[in-house]
Amino acid sequence: MSLPIDMIILSLVVVSGIAAISVKDLLGAAIVFSAYSFLMCLSWAVMGAVDVAFTEATVGAGVSTVFCVAAVFHTTRRTKD
Repeated sequence: MSLPIDMIILSLVVVSGIAAISVKDLLGAAIVFSAYSFLMCLSWAVMGAVDVAFTEATVGAGVSTVFCVAAVFHTTRRTKD
């Protein structure tokens, strides 16, 4: 029963990972990276590693996103190319 959920989360992780490196807008990339971290949190929770999922949620989807968004607001949002 867990296999379809695992496959859906895995495909969303791959799509969000590719999107995070291909987005030209830095704020959009930070938001997609946050979604990637949240999907990894779900993946860890489905596998039963709740402590790792909690750490991923707080550090990956929480603190890192805040730092990335704060850094984006101190730079330009679009790349030159």
